[in-house]
Amino acid sequence: MGKRRRVPERRGLGRRPALTGLLVAAAVAGLGAGGYVVFGDGASAAGSPRSPEELREAPLTAADVTAAADAFLTAWRKGDVAAAAAATSDPQAARVHLAGWTEEAGITDAAFTAGRPKGNALAFAVRATVTHEKLSEPLAYDSGLTVVRRAADGEPVVRWRPSVLHPELKDGERLVTGEAGSAPVTALDRDGGKLTTAGYPSIGPILKSLGEKYGEKSGGTPAVALRAVPADSLQDTEGGGKNGDAPPKERKKKETDREEAEGRELLLLAEATPGEVTTTLHPGLQKLAEREVAAKPRSSVVLMRASTGEILAAANSDPDVDTALRGSLAPGSTMKVVSSAMLLDKGLAANDREHPCPKYSSYGGWKFQNDDKFQMKDASFKASFARSCNTAFISQAEKLSDDDLTEEAQQVFGLGLDNWSVGVSTFDGAVPVQSDAPMAASLIGQGGVRMNPLNMASVSATVAAGSFHQPYLVPPAVDGRVLAEASRGMSSSTLGQLRELMRYTAEAGTAAGAMAGLGPSYGAKTGTAEVQGQDKPNAWFTAYRGDFAASAVVRESGHGGEHAGPLVAALLRAAG
Repeated sequence: MGKRRRVPERRGLGRRPALTGLLVAAAVAGLGAGGYVVFGDGASAAGSPRSPEELREAPLTAADVTAAADAFLTAWRKGDVAAAAAATSDPQAARVHLAGWTEEAGITDAAFTAGRPKGNALAFAVRATVTHEKLSEPLAYDSGLTVVRRAADGEPVVRWRPSVLHPELKDGERLVTGEAGSAPVTALDRDGGKLTTAGYPSIGPILKSLGEKYGEKSGGTPAVALRAVPADSLQDTEGGGKNGDAPPKERKKKETDREEAEGRELLLLAEATPGEVTTTLHPGLQKLAEREVAAKPRSSVVLMRASTGEILAAANSDPDVDTALRGSLAPGSTMKVVSSAMLLDKGLAANDREHPCPKYSSYGGWKFQNDDKFQMKDASFKASFARSCNTAFISQAEKLSDDDLTEEAQQVFGLGLDNWSVGVSTFDGAVPVQSDAPMAASLIGQGGVRMNPLNMASVSATVAAGSFHQPYLVPPAVDGRVLAEASRGMSSSTLGQLRELMRYTAEAGTAAGAMAGLGPSYGAKTGTAEVQGQDKPNAWFTAYRGDFAASAVVRESGHGGEHAGPLVAALLRAAG
């Protein structure tokens, strides 16, 4: 063999180890990274050192890529977060993620095995352990990095992307190991049968809410996993306060946001174990409610026992949006049950007293009219209620204080106090204090009044039972909850007249068609709520029969008696 040529030293630079072209793995524990040792020269090509301007324009060599990877991965191995971050194109972002590698993700005992550079890129395999409390699981995946020249001085650095830590980590995400979501529950109906979305398609939101409230209380444990989560965790995803009173589209978006905030699972350390909670849902009636809403798009319905508050069925045609329990919609003329109770209490109306129903009535600068502009001369209050005359109520606005309707709704019907303890997330109705025209509009279920089928079923239940019984889906005995109570009841005179109003409406008024054959111990009220931007109004119906009360809404459909009434009647008929 010939003699090896001796390369002369360049003064001021000293000797350097020869470039191996290989990245050698070694298992080294320490601060959660480790195990990666890179041997390389990193020297520039022969000649004098280049200026930053020249470096920025110079193409990267294999030696450049190796040297940059060496600086980054060696510092990472040593747990020197500052040095590793400084070896990247975005030190501030890299520092946060590298620190989180051990602090938030709990990754330890890592070892890396890398290949040769390919252009400006370098691939490497990761072997590590993820630990959370007493749990640990091996972690293995392939990742890679790309080297670029730093804008400031042209030096080779690792182009920072979260995917350097894990290929499935996206920009704006971080790695976290811990409990993933809430502990699940196995929900049971009142007879002990298992409630699932396979058997009852619309109860998905109810099951999720049960998990959030009772998962751990019932003995369940959440899953533990390494996850990719948004770097900035969402602070409020409930949707309109604690009871979720946001509109359906907004609430659905916020529920999606919450799921995204919980992150994507990358490694499971422990599976979730469900607890068990019994509900008040009646299997046969829930199944019927599911069939009814499935046949009627944009519909929701609730059935409850009036004397106890037990929710026997709750269903929605949209399985992802719980309008039945959490909706926030103008209830239209079904609100006239509450308004009538107030007028009767104040002596401003009596069933057999003359209470005209003109074609128009104005108040606060707004002109109100009846459906199809009908009018009834010399009509009694009972006739005006049964025909659902708007002007018969608007004409009384000038005799009322701004908070009269709010007080009636809260004190007698238990609405709008945001204090129901149902066992799942609900919206408890809203009857805000308003003035002028909006106050008048509230009397007919418009203005700022907002309800859902649960609220309006409770209104009918209050009339049927004679007093307010807070609805509930999980028995209070399960967790010792205290149910909300009304601060006062109706007088016997008001209660008797209100039952007569609803019975007459079911017999001969706007609810007669839907309620045919369900008497004599019954009562009902229809509602048609105009909504800005909709071609058709929302149809409402609330009614009771014996000890059962129900309400339904069918959005963008038409008249309440025609579209929502049949859903309510079907459940009342089946309940007995």
